[in-house]
Amino acid sequence: MWANPEWCGSLYPPYAGQSGWLADYARVFSAVEGNTTFYSGAPRAETAAAWSRLVPPHFRFCFKLPAALTHERRLHNIEADFDAFVDSLAPLHERLGPLLVQLPRDFGFAELARLEALLARWPTGIPCAVEVRHPEFFHKGTAEVALNRLLITHGANRAMLDVRALFSTPARGDPALAHAQNEKPRCPLHVLSTGGQPLIRFIGHVDETINLRYFQPWIGQIRLWINQGKTPFLFVHTADNRQAPQLARRLFQALSGALGLSPLSDFAGERQARLF
Repeated sequence: MWANPEWCGSLYPPYAGQSGWLADYARVFSAVEGNTTFYSGAPRAETAAAWSRLVPPHFRFCFKLPAALTHERRLHNIEADFDAFVDSLAPLHERLGPLLVQLPRDFGFAELARLEALLARWPTGIPCAVEVRHPEFFHKGTAEVALNRLLITHGANRAMLDVRALFSTPARGDPALAHAQNEKPRCPLHVLSTGGQPLIRFIGHVDETINLRYFQPWIGQIRLWINQGKTPFLFVHTADNRQAPQLARRLFQALSGALGLSPLSDFAGERQARLF
């Protein structure tokens, strides 16, 4: 996300107006996971056009399909509404990263044909990522083999939800950590790329040392994908997301040394604080 008032004073200037948040976000980071579409549906065309004007050409929006399509209707008879959702993003088509199909925890092998129908309809030129949570897709059996073959056939990316750091310790009275552990699924991590834009969702712990330990193996994997000509997407969450920008910056620093990446720009709020 980018609309978080708790980032004022760090990523954003103190008391900054919301209208400037996206531009400040895009000066530092090159992609955003758009959660608003999951809860609120498609943006208005004029809103999408305004977002497009606020970000540089290399910036990518990775919106989630609305929950009304994935969770309420479970991909059943959604063709017209899916087309309308994609059409609403037309002002951003050149700035779209993988659109995320986040499926319910009980969406399993028996409904895989619905996902196949959606992927067959998926518009050319817009990347797709699929996040599954049903246990049978993590047992390396018939269901997982069928899922992976389907994704590879359509060039869709299997989203990798990494919750190992989050669940590495008990909450021990930390309400934010306890809430996150209760909310997030405890899925195994299967690292594989089924498309050209591997998508990692790293859910962090409150302890930075733990986060760095669990993130370390990703550095070599991301470097391998880049060397293969792929474009990995890495999204970072923390227990309550207050420190998500700082964690994203810290993990990027760990990556930059190994991959020779340019440093991130300063956070606008921190830069302003130094001036005073």
